[in-house]
Amino acid sequence: MEQTLYFILLLIALCSVSECVQRQYHFIREAKSWTEAQRYCRENYTDLATVDNMNDMNELKSVSDKANNYVWIGLKKTGVDKWQWSLGDPVLYLNWGSGQPNNGDERCAIMTNGQWHDGSCSDSWFVLHCMNRSNTGLIFVNKQKNWREAQSYCRQNHIDLVSVRNQNENQQLQKFINDSRISGEVWIGLFRDSWEWSDQSNSSFRYWKSDQPNNNGGNQSCAEILNAQGQWNDYFCNYQFPFVCHEDKLILIKEKLTWSEALRYCRQNHVDLVSVHSGEMQRRVMNVVKQASTGAVWLGLRYSHILGIWYWVSGDTVCYQNWAPGNSTAVENCESAVRSGAVQSGEDQRWISRPETDQLNFICSRY
Repeated sequence: MEQTLYFILLLIALCSVSECVQRQYHFIREAKSWTEAQRYCRENYTDLATVDNMNDMNELKSVSDKANNYVWIGLKKTGVDKWQWSLGDPVLYLNWGSGQPNNGDERCAIMTNGQWHDGSCSDSWFVLHCMNRSNTGLIFVNKQKNWREAQSYCRQNHIDLVSVRNQNENQQLQKFINDSRISGEVWIGLFRDSWEWSDQSNSSFRYWKSDQPNNNGGNQSCAEILNAQGQWNDYFCNYQFPFVCHEDKLILIKEKLTWSEALRYCRQNHVDLVSVHSGEMQRRVMNVVKQASTGAVWLGLRYSHILGIWYWVSGDTVCYQNWAPGNSTAVENCESAVRSGAVQSGEDQRWISRPETDQLNFICSRY
């Protein structure tokens, strides 16, 4: 009984250990234009700084505090609008109402009667969803706020505005609205802009000052940290400021190796095959695998026939799950080929079980 209790407590501890930061920031005091800063970062690190979430933002702020204000980051305007989720989820599903979206100046999405409409981000609607801290449900906030205020409230008090990734989630969301007796329009976490990160990351995290970006004077196409709070401003790219580079702790290796060969390569040249412990880490993996040359990419995930469980080769328990349907529930045949875990490089980047003799690209962890 005591041994069983000890094992349970150990498992809880492993599943609750906070994940180390997967991106390291470097403040460069030398003033350069945005393009010059980008070139410097690519030559010496990975790229100009990318930010995925508030944890990254706080780390970036602590690094850039060495400057008074005005610090370049890796966000630049492209002129091509696209819809994206505030939480950073890939946009794989859209449920626009008839004739929607219908206004180029309406850049935030509302939900009404199960369908989506574009709306002005400055309008005040009810906040619909703040994901709670355990990421297990929806929380309705009975306050009227504009989209930016709603996003800020959810990030400060919960996780973020709601993402709707498929038809089933859309139906669940509408049922939640009906059960909560919410009438009228409510915000969801969908917005559109034409800003893109220098490293081609699909991160949709934004931390603009309340009245930014405003393209004041025209052609303000690069993002800078503006003030002591770390908020962002758009500005002219040719101005010279200090800047922040980032160094990724994940690296895609485009060689085609078996799982065992990939494991050996990572341990000899970096640290290990990557372990994925959270949705945040999965989003970082998704940013990496889109450059892969194989349909799937090895992770540090292995199946034990003796224990009948999947485990990470780093020694960590598989707490967070992102399996494609039918890939983790079937009992692996002891006489079948040894199975290891990979992530799809296309579709929705779910995990899949593959024979370890398959030759795939793979992701190493550098730290």
